Amino acid sequence: MQTTFDIDAVGTVNRLGFGAMRITGPGIWGEPADRETARAVVRRAVELGVDFIDTADSYGPDVSEQIIGEALAPYPDGVTIATKAGLVRTGPDEWWPLGRREYLQQQVEMSLRYLRTDVIDLLQLHRIDAGTPRQEQFETLAQLRTDGKVRAVGLSQVSIADIEEAQQYVPVVTVQNRYNLVDRSSADVLDYCTEHGIGFIPWAPVDAGDLASPDGPVGHAAKRYDATPAQVALAWLLQTSPVMLPIPGTGSIAHLEENMAAADLTLDAETVAELDAAA
Repeated sequence: MQTTFDIDAVGTVNRLGFGAMRITGPGIWGEPADRETARAVVRRAVELGVDFIDTADSYGPDVSEQIIGEALAPYPDGVTIATKAGLVRTGPDEWWPLGRREYLQQQVEMSLRYLRTDVIDLLQLHRIDAGTPRQEQFETLAQLRTDGKVRAVGLSQVSIADIEEAQQYVPVVTVQNRYNLVDRSSADVLDYCTEHGIGFIPWAPVDAGDLASPDGPVGHAAKRYDATPAQVALAWLLQTSPVMLPIPGTGSIAHLEENMAAADLTLDAETVAELDAAA
């Protein structure tokens, strides 16, 4: 199985990354219980070989980016930081799209400051804002890339039509949609990304629902391989497509180490077929 992926205009990354949403407070709002523990989780991820870290300005808001900057800057060679802009926060678990040109430009400047970097490796539009002309949003992403503020651009929670429309303005190198064992509604987008060599970043990657019960197919596979259900879910994703870039997130070092061990788990063809048929 291919263990790395080349993100256009960014570089080669290990396919199992780290999602930094959970290093904030409850509801992805405010400070974590222990900021130094959060920094330690980020550092440990890199020690374990993670070189692709995904965050967003809205995580906290700002808290996740600040912690990453505090923990890692100046960044080790080869470490890629992806962030997102386009969602505003009004409280815990509250998210609202905002894609106006001035707002996206402002948020990129703030992300540069909090991440302590001169350029963002990968900027992803967190959501397409239905209240702002789509052309304005895509043109803004393109201009940020032209201005050297970001190296590459991605989209989140989009359709194939959205990707193709955005591609008229700026190369789209990654797509971040919800995808896991129990939610494969973006299967067509994954197929499109696989065909076109676009990195596919599945969010909520370890969600297996009832499939992870002791009598479920994930539970059976976990027992067979002496693994956890989360490790099985991640291994299945990695074997689903060579463009798949899972980013499991946690605020715990122990949980982080458990997740990263999934990179060494290879499921046999029979197990993959059982999980493929389980949805």
